[in-house]
Amino acid sequence: MITAGDLRKGITFEYEGKVYVVVDFLHVKPGKGAAFVRTKLKNVVTGQVIEKTFNPVEKFEKAIIERKEMLYLYSDAGLYYFMDNETYEQIPLNKDQVEDALNFITENMTCTIQFYKGAAFSVEPPNFVELNIVECEPGIQGDTSKASYKPATLETGYVIQVPLFVNNGERIRVDTRTGTYMSRV
Repeated sequence: MITAGDLRKGITFEYEGKVYVVVDFLHVKPGKGAAFVRTKLKNVVTGQVIEKTFNPVEKFEKAIIERKEMLYLYSDAGLYYFMDNETYEQIPLNKDQVEDALNFITENMTCTIQFYKGAAFSVEPPNFVELNIVECEPGIQGDTSKASYKPATLETGYVIQVPLFVNNGERIRVDTRTGTYMSRV
């Protein structure tokens, strides 16, 4: 058990039957009245961010989030299959659990799966991935009158802005945290 006075950034705990991670916090001690803790919390399953104020002596159950490296194998009938690299056990996940990661992962790519009480709830792609461009307009030499970026479709179907010198069929490095182009490979 932890108290609201112990809350810090990154701590995960259960509140009203849901698991939250502390995004931001502030201990407030007004001149009059009792102290309180103002927090910004993110639901680890849905991603919803809420703001809550707690009495410093309120108690919460600490939540342990397990992270495991798993290999993305394939998708079939709306399910996405991942394999544990150590036990070779396969687990199927539905689209809402992997939706954001699908923009950046391809088959046979290692991802981080988050578990709470043995149940997987989200997939995180690696911070940087290398993907092929399957469709993009050719850059026109000397065209610097407007922004020097153009849209390109990656092999996963995700559309990203790339510099004019990048062409169809090239392999690029993408930062998955921001969804931006990094460099050619």
